[in-house]
This record gives sequence, structure tokens and C-alpha cells, in this order.
Amino acid sequence: MSAEVELREAVAALCAGDAIGFPTETVYGLGADAGNPAAVRRVFALKGRPANHPLIVHLRDASALGEWAAHVPAAAERLARAFWPGPLTLILPRAAGVIDEVTGGAPTVGLRVPSHPLALALLAAFGGGIAAPSANRFGRVSPTTAAHVRAEFGAEVALVLDGGDCSVGLESTIVSCVGELLLLRPGGIALPDLEAVAGPIRRAERGEGPRASGTLAAHYAPRTPLRVLPADSLRALAGASVAVLARSGRPADYAGPLWIEAGAEAVRFGHDLYADLRRLDASGAAAILVEAVPAGANWDAVRDRLARAAAACDAEDLA
Repeated sequence: MSAEVELREAVAALCAGDAIGFPTETVYGLGADAGNPAAVRRVFALKGRPANHPLIVHLRDASALGEWAAHVPAAAERLARAFWPGPLTLILPRAAGVIDEVTGGAPTVGLRVPSHPLALALLAAFGGGIAAPSANRFGRVSPTTAAHVRAEFGAEVALVLDGGDCSVGLESTIVSCVGELLLLRPGGIALPDLEAVAGPIRRAERGEGPRASGTLAAHYAPRTPLRVLPADSLRALAGASVAVLARSGRPADYAGPLWIEAGAEAVRFGHDLYADLRRLDASGAAAILVEAVPAGANWDAVRDRLARAAAACDAEDLA
């Protein structure tokens, strides 16, 4: 099937109220017509997602902001000009016509313009907003390839557009622009870069600010129990039943099922993180140990995802 025919089929599926998988630069999304309540409920049902957990609406370009946001502050306009298309979600007061199913009943809505060319082609051809969380079961590891989406949902999803590996590999940065600027979730754009455009942005405390996608304490978790440890502790505990994700190489005496050397560079580590976690999860290990990553803004998104993944696991299983 040609890419053009596949794109037409994807648009037809969206118009029919179906959910589809599609690529963005961050992760693959499970998309539905953001103006169709039944279609959006279908996404929640497929994921097993709580109905009060908002979705992000993907837009064709920044000119569509006025259709979805009741008010766009100057700081939000600056951020959109600087980083859209790209891995940035803005939380704004919702416009009157935005349906509750998208926002989880909240008075705000999350909006972004993705930079993946296939996502942009889909949005242009569809002509409306596409509500899309990551295309995985709720709380589990996000997909960064079309194969991950197919493995997760099989025939339950009408169609999966294959756009190759996601270039970023971690979800978008989320900034609330309702009153004080708040960083709700670190992602593909670092806080210093955001502040260079918009001025001071405060890191939200746990549970502070508007409800937004992917901000629960426990999230992004493999099924195998996972713990994040300093390098010395990790090496001491890396036994025969333990799989490892480390920034350094495998020691000669390691006899476990899988040791992945992810490298010491933040962008590469983040790009590979979810694919690596899926490989570790499939290794048959009783536990996964991940080497703690450094402090610093360039590691914020990775550190955030690992903390949420570890929070979803029962620490007693790793004893």
C-alpha cells in the first residue's frame, strides 16, 4: 500500500470514529477525532485510562490555537512561535467547544503541534484536532516504533501509520500557561531553553497545577519490577536473575539475562530509553536495575521517566 493511500485510509478511520496509531517525534500516539466524544472514549477504553486524565490535542499548526484555547497569554504565544512544531505541550484555558472527554472535565486543555512529517501530513489531511495519548496500555512503557503499537493492541486499532523510529523518544515537555508559568513535565525541550524565550518557569510540585497527561506519580513502567540505583549499588546487586540498563559497560562477572550499555549522553539515553525498557522487560529477568543518571537540566526528562517507572513497581519484589 502506498503512503498516500495509507494516509487516506487513516483520515477515513478518524472520520469514522476509529482510533489509529500514528508517529510523532516524541512517541507514537493513539489518535482519535478530538471533536468526537465517542471516538475519544474509545481511546480511553483501549488504553484502560482513567476518564479524568486529560489528553493532548495535536494541531496542524499554531493558527489553530484559537479553535481550542479561550485565551492565549503572550508567554504562550512566544513559546509556540519558538518551539512549534516540536515536543512542547501548552496547557491553556479551554475554548467553549472543547469536549469534556478530551479534558477529563478540567477547565484547561493541552495543545501541541508535532514536528514529525507524517503526523503533520495526517493533521493537514484530516483538518481537525487529533486527541492522542501514547499508544500503549495505561501506565506502561510508551511506544517509539509502529511495531511497539501493533504488539500492544493488535487488531484492536484500525490502522497504524509507520513513520519509523521516533526521533526524540520521550514525551513532550508540558508547560502550564494558566497564571504563573509552571513546568508540569520535563521532556524534549529543556527548562533553560524554555526560560530563554518565556522568562521564569517554576517547576511544579507533585500534584500542583492543572491536570495534564503523563504527570501521575507512577507511570511509564515495564511489567518487570524496576529499581533505580547508583552505579556501585547496581553492580553489587546485578545477579543472575537481574537485567540491567547502565551508562557503562557490562562487567566480566555479570551472568544475568541482559545488560544494556545506554551510554553517558543524555539525548541518546532518552531516545533509546523506552525501546531499552521493552527489551529488558522481555528478557525473562526477575527484576530490572537502572543506573541513576546525573543531575542537570539535560537529564531532567530521563530522570523523571525513571522515577515514575520505579514508583509503579513494588520495591519488595526487588529485595
